[in-house]
Amino acid sequence: MAQAGEIQAVVFDVGRVIVQWELRALFSKLIDDDAELDWFLAHVVTEEWHFQHDAGRQLGDMVPERQAEFPRYAEHIAAYATRFLETVPGPIPGTAALIDALAERGVPLFAITNFGAEFWQMFRPTQPVLDHFRDIVVSGEEKLAKPDPAVFQLAAERFGFAPQTMLFIDDNAANIASAEALGWHVHHFTNADALERDLLKRSLI
Repeated sequence: MAQAGEIQAVVFDVGRVIVQWELRALFSKLIDDDAELDWFLAHVVTEEWHFQHDAGRQLGDMVPERQAEFPRYAEHIAAYATRFLETVPGPIPGTAALIDALAERGVPLFAITNFGAEFWQMFRPTQPVLDHFRDIVVSGEEKLAKPDPAVFQLAAERFGFAPQTMLFIDDNAANIASAEALGWHVHHFTNADALERDLLKRSLI
């Protein structure tokens, strides 16, 4: 394992690290019954189905296909495409302040995010904190999604730092394991307080 002092850049995930992301935040506005909402999120607009857009499928293919499968919920599935920003109810408390602190120290900042290309176009302008990042690898644009090792290899090439010199921060254990296997330093994100302690320990802030 590389030594902490060798970290030269910090790489963030976006959803559930920098911002909250929850399909329920949108669909609780459209479905009043809790049991029906749970069923809808487990069978219709699921995170697994959404991941197809993260991996590069177009909404123009996904949405009509799903509407044909669940015609009763055609309007709800349409809302998934047009009201995606409502699945991002706000920032993760404390993360933006840590990004600011790293930027003030001159630490090169990057991101690797599983995010559909069309949704990214909606989302990116709403988040000025991302202006701190020198480059962001977006899965939907590359048609490569975490935890595929190829996305980390692409990121290392794009960012210009060796994996052993970068700290990768993500809330997903599979993504963390994939990066770690390739030699990255890793932090499995749970909350900003724990991340702050790790960054302090590594003398990054």
